[in-house]
Amino acid sequence: MTTGLSDIELGEPGEAAAGAGAAPLSTPPKARPSLAGLSTWVGEEIERQGERWTLWSPVAFGCGAGLYFALLREPQAWVGFAGVAVAAAVLLGASRWSRVRALTALLVLLACGLGGFSMAKLRTEGAKAPVAGVDTKPQRLEGWVVDIVSPGQGGPRLLIAPYRIADRAPAATPIRVRVTLRGGYLPAPGEPIRLLAVINTPPQPASPGSYDFARDAFFQSVGGVGFALGPVQTWYPPDLPPARLRLTMRINALRWALTRRIVDTLGIQSGGLAAAMTTGHDAFIPKDQVNDLRAAGLAHIISISGLHMAIVGGFVFAIARFGIAAWPWLALRAPGKKVAAALALASVLAYLVLSGWPPPAERSAVTAAVAFGAILVDRQAISLHALALAALVVLFLQPEAVTQPGFQMSFAATAALVALAEVWRHPVREINTPWPIKILQGFWTWTLAGAAASFVAGTATGPFAMQDFNRVSTWGLISNMVTEPISGFLMMPGLAIGAVLAPFGLGKWPLEVAGFAIDLMNRVAHIAATAPYAQINVASGPNWSLPAAFLGLLWLCLWKGRLRWLGLPLALAVNLAPKPPIPDIWVDGAGSAVAVHAGKDAILFRPDVKLFGAELWARRRGLVPQENEAVRDASYDCDHWSCTPLATAPVKVAAAWNMKRPLKDGRFAQMCGSSEVVILRNDEAPDACSGPLVLTGADFARGGSAELFRESATQWRIVWAQDARGRRPWTWGPDPR
Repeated sequence: MTTGLSDIELGEPGEAAAGAGAAPLSTPPKARPSLAGLSTWVGEEIERQGERWTLWSPVAFGCGAGLYFALLREPQAWVGFAGVAVAAAVLLGASRWSRVRALTALLVLLACGLGGFSMAKLRTEGAKAPVAGVDTKPQRLEGWVVDIVSPGQGGPRLLIAPYRIADRAPAATPIRVRVTLRGGYLPAPGEPIRLLAVINTPPQPASPGSYDFARDAFFQSVGGVGFALGPVQTWYPPDLPPARLRLTMRINALRWALTRRIVDTLGIQSGGLAAAMTTGHDAFIPKDQVNDLRAAGLAHIISISGLHMAIVGGFVFAIARFGIAAWPWLALRAPGKKVAAALALASVLAYLVLSGWPPPAERSAVTAAVAFGAILVDRQAISLHALALAALVVLFLQPEAVTQPGFQMSFAATAALVALAEVWRHPVREINTPWPIKILQGFWTWTLAGAAASFVAGTATGPFAMQDFNRVSTWGLISNMVTEPISGFLMMPGLAIGAVLAPFGLGKWPLEVAGFAIDLMNRVAHIAATAPYAQINVASGPNWSLPAAFLGLLWLCLWKGRLRWLGLPLALAVNLAPKPPIPDIWVDGAGSAVAVHAGKDAILFRPDVKLFGAELWARRRGLVPQENEAVRDASYDCDHWSCTPLATAPVKVAAAWNMKRPLKDGRFAQMCGSSEVVILRNDEAPDACSGPLVLTGADFARGGSAELFRESATQWRIVWAQDARGRRPWTWGPDPR
């Protein structure tokens, strides 16, 4: 290592040639580090990067898109077009000063940042569509079933393309709505239906600063969500749906038919998970299986993503290349590797269509297409440059992906694995090694590589699991190591072959092999889920900690040399950053559900109402939601319509959620006299209530969900969800400012 100026003094030449009797030379003192030496060393580390600075292009693009989504006010449309023009001008300037590498790199990264911000704005402008308002009145909905989507807590859900919603004008009718059914007949995709439903705007965040599901709905053109009040009825449309919609529904109908065939062949216990991994329909997975997979750290199996695409594409690539090599005539006349890559690419695209092209599958298909496309043009398939290109393509097409945990976890894990492959020492291939020794060596190498890959991928996705899902699966590493060969060699190949042969009536035996593998996986998941300390609940860190951890992980993966370890403190930001203070009270956006902080628990006033949102808030704050009414009744006096605090209550808060009928005599006076905070779902308080802080339905309609922090004996600080969301196209309600 270059150390700059040295203070070592050399003697005269004659002294160096002293005879044997001369005194030995003294040990020269160590060179002291200097600022100039440090600067030279840093410069050498930067020079070592070579062309790796191009790997930061998608990072800069993603930072620009992330900055756009972090804004509280929506910029004007002209900002997007102007940003694209400025980015193009900066790129042109970079090409003119290409001889100065540092300046070129800075200009290109600046252009990528501007491009990310601008493309996110233009994507938002292109995604704008009608959104249903806040309305509790039943409405007659007529339309076509586009798909069967993931079931909610209330039951199965349909994605519907409306033809008419009550008396709404066509220009004000949402493009898609999502409706939860209450049992009864479940129509197939493509069927025209009529039903009576309550349709509202997409849900807002469960608590201030938490994940915004309405933003995802906005970019998926889902302008309303609701629930059916009666059975599904047959409807005879006066017109045909658009051609593109007809094609989509026809594909989804084939997917649904294949789903039912898989479930009928394997049964609910195995077929539900098999169908989810083949067609993307997870409506038949038993709830206990989902809970076990989550607790075991295997929930990623359910969502079709990079793992599934890699297994299917890799399986087809290996089979095709082996088949070509086994046929000498064809092997001499066709480039086997490129033909196999083309067939694998086609299989990935076919699997994308079969899965219903959900966003995670689309991103994974782009990554696989870049990898197999690299083989077709004689480039290295698995490299950080290929991954950077895939990320740049995904962000260009879907800038909103930068806000989604699936994208973040997928590319963080993939970048970590590719970086591991870069530094992994490949074993030397011996000549004429006996096959028993070769098998033993191969098994040991595979086991070590699998353990390292699982550890690295799990570590890379850990910050996102803690921040977004607030769960740490203690036995997740072991579970993934055990199930990796099961899914790679039995389950996914069996499902792939079975799905291809099922229309011809020949898919039973491959599906049964896949069902056997799924049963093994479920056993592993159940053992891990019931083991001691299977899951640890972790509170979310500050909002800045996850972006810092993401950038730190990318620095560790993309930088080459010893300076890469500068990213380690940032990568651990979610783990090391102090947790935000826990609110004393949480209220949902309708004022109908309340929870209070009591030690390590969250006491729910109405465990059967808005449970999903209450659990999300409790886990995000590191609390355990108490759904047992006996725990609540020990501190609060609750009836069917209200709760008032007892002397043992940890927080003196009262709530009433009656909308139409009045409270019983003296109940409201009791609430006001015994509480510091009174929460009412109605728009106005029935009587004057002096002393406590009173929040009504009008407050929640304006501010959304809320968290209340005690500042002093008489002062409360309120944080509203709408203030954190700002005024964006996917938010609703009056201006929070």
